[in-house]
Amino acid sequence: MEFVIHEMVERDLSQVLDLWRLVKIELTYSDKHEELVRMLKHNPGLCLVMKDTVKNKILGAVLGGYDGRRGWIHHLAIHSSIQGMKYGTILMNEIIRRFKERNVVKLKIEILKSNIGVIDFYKKIGWNIRDDLSTMSLSLKE
Repeated sequence: MEFVIHEMVERDLSQVLDLWRLVKIELTYSDKHEELVRMLKHNPGLCLVMKDTVKNKILGAVLGGYDGRRGWIHHLAIHSSIQGMKYGTILMNEIIRRFKERNVVKLKIEILKSNIGVIDFYKKIGWNIRDDLSTMSLSLKE
């Protein structure tokens, strides 16, 4: 497959949302179009798509966020037809490179218990499970 990785732009969002639904990423209020546009504007260069250059179809996507202290990975997805073929690793390596360019010290990711099957993928590319943390959240919009 011939592909290019480029910064996600607003016109990509429809295909990205379709991809996330296809691979069963749990979507929430934060995944509404206007919320994603805000994410793109707040994190230039850190939200990426992998596009098949022949079919002009998005086959991979990841949201990267930076709050000034830590980098966050959200919704890494690779089309089911090419999973297990190293495209996820390629996309992660690119976003990690971009975080390193910004001198980010540490990256974090949250994995839903309903998606624990992806933990092995992250371990293979160097991520560590933190047993010393508990995650909490507070919804400000619903």
